[in-house]
Amino acid sequence: MNKKRVLWVAVVLLAAAGAAYGAAASDAFMGTWQLNEAKSKAAAGGVKNSTVAYTMDGDNIKCTIDGTDANGQALHTEWTGKFDGKPYPVTGDPNDDTRSYRLINSHTLVATEMKGGKVTTRARIVVSADGKSRTVTAHVTDAKGMQTTSVGVYDKQ
Repeated sequence: MNKKRVLWVAVVLLAAAGAAYGAAASDAFMGTWQLNEAKSKAAAGGVKNSTVAYTMDGDNIKCTIDGTDANGQALHTEWTGKFDGKPYPVTGDPNDDTRSYRLINSHTLVATEMKGGKVTTRARIVVSADGKSRTVTAHVTDAKGMQTTSVGVYDKQ
């Protein structure tokens, strides 16, 4: 084989391996997660995400969240994108207009939510080794600049 052909084959194989790793690495997060309130520590006056679902949408990941806002009103948000650290639009959330997820390893994500270009939330999402639970530690800054931290523990459904 000539050098160009070998190089081309190597590039294609590396790209395929990277795509396979990205898909496999996101597998731990896929499915529906239900908030375990007994194990969670919510900040007073914060949003409560009761159910979080990750599904595949073509080559993207879709995250749907159902819960209640600070006033107890129903909240439904949707985000579709990749775990590549880039911001993608989020709908249904009055506090955020974009969200990004960055894959740290096969069981850890870092999420950043923004409103008008300003960071409102930074969260670390860790799925347990057995894949049966996930813990979300969220640091939230509200419109008044007040910061709170919540820890949500979710059980896989």
